[in-house]
Amino acid sequence: QVQLQESGPGLVKPSQTLSLSCIVSASSISTDYMYWSWIRQPPGKGLEWMGVIAYDGYTYYSPSLKRRTSISRDTSKNQFTLQLSSVTPEDTAVYYCATAPRINSADYWGQGTQVTVSS
Repeated sequence: QVQLQESGPGLVKPSQTLSLSCIVSASSISTDYMYWSWIRQPPGKGLEWMGVIAYDGYTYYSPSLKRRTSISRDTSKNQFTLQLSSVTPEDTAVYYCATAPRINSADYWGQGTQVTVSS
């Protein structure tokens, strides 16, 4: 069963760039028709899909976050990375990586990592 693990700093200062990695095991991020997503949940709010990188490297982003979001991958390390620029305290959330064989789904999740934006 595929396993995902988020890693990155738990505290980011306003205006900086948040960078998180998702290390994948028991599956390849290049596996045909698999999609690798980033999803977040701000405190007291619902889940928000941020974007996805497909098995072939194509990326798709939430329209509301597209201007500030970049998702990339390193196939040699079997991991994919989220970068969110110009963060504000409103970007404080638990960030999850997830995967599914459909572009807008998440069947397998990482445990999530808390990121706080504060000076």
